[in-house]
Amino acid sequence: MSVVRAVVGGLLVLLALGLQISLFPHLAWRGVVPNLVLLVVVAAALSCSGRYALVLAFTGGVLMDLVGPADHYAGRWALALVVVAWVAARVRQDARPGTLAVLTTVAACSFIGTSVFALTGLLLRDPVVGVGEMLTVIGVAVLFDLLLTPVVLPLTMRALRRVAPAGAERVTA
Repeated sequence: MSVVRAVVGGLLVLLALGLQISLFPHLAWRGVVPNLVLLVVVAAALSCSGRYALVLAFTGGVLMDLVGPADHYAGRWALALVVVAWVAARVRQDARPGTLAVLTTVAACSFIGTSVFALTGLLLRDPVVGVGEMLTVIGVAVLFDLLLTPVVLPLTMRALRRVAPAGAERVTA
C-alpha cells in the first residue's frame, strides 16, 4: 500500500467521521444518522484491494468507537466495519461494479454492519435501544446510507482510484 493512498484513505475516513459527528446529528431521525465511515469502507472495498479496505475499516471503526458521542464499549464499530469490508471485498468483481451491484452491496453492508454493532451490544449487555427498536434503527440506517450512496461512493471511489495505479493491489483479502 502506498503512503499516498494510506494518507488519502485516512483523510477520507476523518472527513466522513467529522461530518458524521458534527453535521449529521442535526439531521438525525430518532437518533440515527447516516454512517459515512461505512460508506467510505464500502467504496474502498469496491475500488481497491480487500486488505486496504480491511485496514481502513479497522481504523475507521476504532475512531468511531473512541470519538464522542460514543456511549458503547470500544471495539464494536471496529468489528462491524471489518465484517463490512470483508463482505464488500467478496462482492467486488475485477471490473468496475455496476450501479445495481453498488446499491445492493451498500444495502447489504449497511444492514450487516448495523446488525453486527447491535448484536454485539446485546451480547455485551450494552444495548442503547431495546430489541424491538433495533429493527427500526437498522432499517433507518440502511435507508440513510442508500440515500447518500449516489453522492458519497462515486466521489470516494474516484479519489481512491486516482491514487492507486491500475492493477495495483487488486487481489482480494
